[in-house]
Amino acid sequence: MSVASAAPASAPIGTLDEIQFDNRFTAALPADPERDNFRRQVAGACYSRVAPTATPAPRLLAHSAEMMERLGFETRLLEDPQFAAVFGGSVVLDGMDPHAHCYGGHQFGNWAGQLGDGRAIALGEVVDTLGQHQTLQLKGAGPTPYSRTADGLAVLRSSVREFLCSEAMAHLGVPTTRALSLVATGDMVMRDMLYDGNRAPEPGAVVCRVAPSFVRFGNFQIFASRGEIETLRTLADFVIDADFAHLAAERAPDRYVRFFDEVVRTTADMVCEWLRVGFVHGVMNTDNMSILGLTIDYGPYGWLDDYDPDWTPNTTDATHRRYRFGTQPAVAQWNLMQLANALYPLVGEAEPLQAALDGYVPYFEQQWSAMMAAKLGLPGLETETDRELATDVLEVLRLVETDMTVFWRRLATVDTSDGVEPADRIAPLADAYYRPAEVTAEHRSATSEFVERYAERLRELAIADTARAEAMNRVNPKYVLRNYLAQLAIDSATEGRPEAIGELLDVMRRPYDEQPERESYAALRPDWARTRVGCSQLSCSS
Repeated sequence: MSVASAAPASAPIGTLDEIQFDNRFTAALPADPERDNFRRQVAGACYSRVAPTATPAPRLLAHSAEMMERLGFETRLLEDPQFAAVFGGSVVLDGMDPHAHCYGGHQFGNWAGQLGDGRAIALGEVVDTLGQHQTLQLKGAGPTPYSRTADGLAVLRSSVREFLCSEAMAHLGVPTTRALSLVATGDMVMRDMLYDGNRAPEPGAVVCRVAPSFVRFGNFQIFASRGEIETLRTLADFVIDADFAHLAAERAPDRYVRFFDEVVRTTADMVCEWLRVGFVHGVMNTDNMSILGLTIDYGPYGWLDDYDPDWTPNTTDATHRRYRFGTQPAVAQWNLMQLANALYPLVGEAEPLQAALDGYVPYFEQQWSAMMAAKLGLPGLETETDRELATDVLEVLRLVETDMTVFWRRLATVDTSDGVEPADRIAPLADAYYRPAEVTAEHRSATSEFVERYAERLRELAIADTARAEAMNRVNPKYVLRNYLAQLAIDSATEGRPEAIGELLDVMRRPYDEQPERESYAALRPDWARTRVGCSQLSCSS
């Protein structure tokens, strides 16, 4: 996937009125003619213009220094009280064209019809310092025509989680939307956190999300489902020209097939990265799938503490576990099939789209093999022995409650030289066990058997332990945004100490480094977090 570039920002932006907007999406695509903001079905339009809701006391809680730099924003902008007003939704700058996308989607496998940006409002597009278009979008800035029965607002806890995870994932090297800022609104918002009838007021907040495009699979699905083929074609041509510039000269219908083929691959890449770091999206509906292969819509996400492929962080998904960690590759493939169905009217025959979709599994397996080889410190999974090691290490992780992140870092420290006693060789792995007393002789034996084969293979390849550890530690993070860490930052911010958000973000800026002064952030999940709300499972309002 390539992105069309414009001239990069020519000079640092020191005042808000210097921000220049280049709104390609709203300029090129059909708009909803109705300008009043009320809930409705929107036909024949890619978006509705809608203003954010002004808030009583916007206050900046946190920002991403990296995104400020990428957008060319000088840090002195943060000192302007208007910064919080603009990125909290209270002030619309000249050149902005606020709007909400129209899209549909499959939710938990069922077609839901029109969904749309129910609590997200794009302010407009800017050109960053690399010449790439970036859309600035507020999440939680009030109702839109797509809000259905909701209020379009967001609360502090969900906004902290989105802000932190967007940036943490970027520093991990996972494709993702980004976050510029987190603003408290001064409002209190009513929420039923667990959907159990216990509504309570919570502090409101708004995240400014940033991405080259927020177009999803569902943007295409809604028009295909309604038979609005010309609008579908207009959207597809715009997306290809704007975000897949190398395909712009392709003629129809080949351009749509090649476009789909690239989406297949970038989606597979994204999910493979999720598996590498132990991330569970939690709500992989087709309306939450980015056309650019970016992780989008951080709701009830979670990080594996103990390695359990059947774990889902989403309370709504607790019964069927459709979106559990281990099914994410298959769900992505199913979602891609729905996108192929939406693009079919533009192609006119199923075979080319099916061929592209059929490429998903071999491509994913290729990427997964490369990823697992890197995690093990191997040059590849070229032999049956290598492939068995990649499979067996995951079985070892499941034998008892084992922390995934700690296990991989400790595996890098295992002494693979000849003549080491088996018990001594596996000793570093004990740090990854949540309940050491439950580790039986059988488990130690199975672990030892795997590690001995692993060490033997590394000796055959003449891979030195020091070089192996350095390579493994570049792909196996020491610090991930564990749910309980995010919850502690939320607690602190709620209690009046928002700087805890920035402190946690600072740790996540260097997830692969040792950071000896921050060892506590790499510790096993504490026992109190095993069942606490916000630390184990979360609702879709989280």
